[in-house]
Amino acid sequence: MFKFKQEIINNLVTLVDMTEEEIDQHLSIPPDPKMGDYAFPCFILSKSWKRSPHEISEYMADKIQPGEWIKEAHNAGPYLNFFCNREKLTGETLKDICEHREFFGYLEEGEGENVVIDFSAPNIAKPFGIGHLRSTVIGNSLYRLYKALGYNCIGINHLGDWGTQFGKLIAAYEHWGDEEKLKDDPISYLYELYVQFHKEASENESLEEEGRSCFKNLEWGEEEAVCMWAKFKDLSLKEFRRVYDRLDIKFDAEQGESFYNEMLSPTIKMLEENNIVKESDGALVVDLESYNMPPCLLRKKDGATLYATRDLCAAIYRFEEYNFHKLIYVVGAGQSLHFQQLFKVLELMGFPWADRCVHVPFGLIKFKEGKMSTRMGNLIFLEDVIDKAVSLAREIIEEKNPGLESKEEVAEMVGIGAVIFGDLSNDRVKDIDFDWDKVLDFSGETSPYIQYAHARICSILRKEDAHISPQADFSLLSREEEQSLISYLARFSENIKRAADNYKPSILARYLIDLTREFNYFYHRCPVLTAEKELKEARLLLIDGVRQVLVNGLYLLGIKAPQEM
Repeated sequence: MFKFKQEIINNLVTLVDMTEEEIDQHLSIPPDPKMGDYAFPCFILSKSWKRSPHEISEYMADKIQPGEWIKEAHNAGPYLNFFCNREKLTGETLKDICEHREFFGYLEEGEGENVVIDFSAPNIAKPFGIGHLRSTVIGNSLYRLYKALGYNCIGINHLGDWGTQFGKLIAAYEHWGDEEKLKDDPISYLYELYVQFHKEASENESLEEEGRSCFKNLEWGEEEAVCMWAKFKDLSLKEFRRVYDRLDIKFDAEQGESFYNEMLSPTIKMLEENNIVKESDGALVVDLESYNMPPCLLRKKDGATLYATRDLCAAIYRFEEYNFHKLIYVVGAGQSLHFQQLFKVLELMGFPWADRCVHVPFGLIKFKEGKMSTRMGNLIFLEDVIDKAVSLAREIIEEKNPGLESKEEVAEMVGIGAVIFGDLSNDRVKDIDFDWDKVLDFSGETSPYIQYAHARICSILRKEDAHISPQADFSLLSREEEQSLISYLARFSENIKRAADNYKPSILARYLIDLTREFNYFYHRCPVLTAEKELKEARLLLIDGVRQVLVNGLYLLGIKAPQEM
């Protein structure tokens, strides 16, 4: 649809006083395909043209000439509706899918540009909780979406691996540590020690001072403290990577807060040289009152630096290292003020790239039945959620298809896909009420619904060793159900771009649900294997196109597509 849309824009730009980008933003898809493939709202011109929207659409319809892609343009009240050359759209779309396969829908707009995405960021020595699910799956999907637009993406896991909590943990391990328990289940055990430290400290105040002293030793590079901290970090990373492997997520860099320790002093010196910091009650701050923000605290009275200081170092380092086109932070909405302050300080420091930094906020995730019962008591482990989803998927598969050979592999794909889609199908800015019955519903707006449609198409294609030929007679695909399906396939690229531009994988998730529903509508009305030979070949080509787009779309969300279910 991009070429068709561009031809519309090329026509309209000669008729209206608007840029190509403005025209593109105003083009919409009519609610009924019979009304056209795209519509332009003429009422936005009414004031400047001093004519009614209906008169404007009539006038413009006469000016639009049929072209390679535009078959015709009709006025429809206040709208100018465009109809595509269906034969050309059908042929080019299905040929493109056959030619590009797993890369169908991909664009080259970002070629040569770097996009850095900061996402997931769990805390070392603490459970990988459900609270990190959203950043992890949203960030991973944005990484894949921007790659599909041609950008070179750098995914960074900004680990929480520094701070006074590590002094407390070192002190706790010195008091109560057990090497065997640490090896057996490092994350759980380290968290238990941390909880025990706070419980004991509530009755013994000297422990808090001991924790602060241990962290000072760590900051000063005392060998024993550094070795213990490094061990905790390595064990934590090993556990995290096991969860990431299940989610099929990889990072290009795992640079935690500690990575920027040596950059703190030069960065503060740079701030001082720019005369944008001042002392306030012994602390170092950037006064942002004139920008309607509270002061940005960079160094506390005791000399300790904060998240803001480290994030300034990280942003500067990332630009120097990657010369990014965009730096995207996928972090909860609760940190919105922090990023507003961060970006403003970068701007005040004189960095022209400050406006290329973007905060992608998201809401909370809540469970219908309240907090799950996990081995950690009051925390929800992400892996416990994954395990439960896979277990429930296994039960459903056992009921629906007990003879399936690869039950475990499929249950893993379906269960994990359900968790990811249950997050990504929602607008990221809203809180999520996670409902197990909904996310694993094979007939609802879920990933199992999409995966099942994919498996059904694979089953059809396996029957009679169906042969897919790009030389099929496209002109036979003239039914309304077929043409509607082709329109959806042709809009795949457009939905990839919209999802990336708006930092909302939910746009692509919604598209895949609609495409699946459209396929099911087609499937129940248009026989495939029992159709006459030439029509059968054309329909096989069409449903193989749907299969490929479902695979590609699910991949961009971080979900796998099983061939059998």
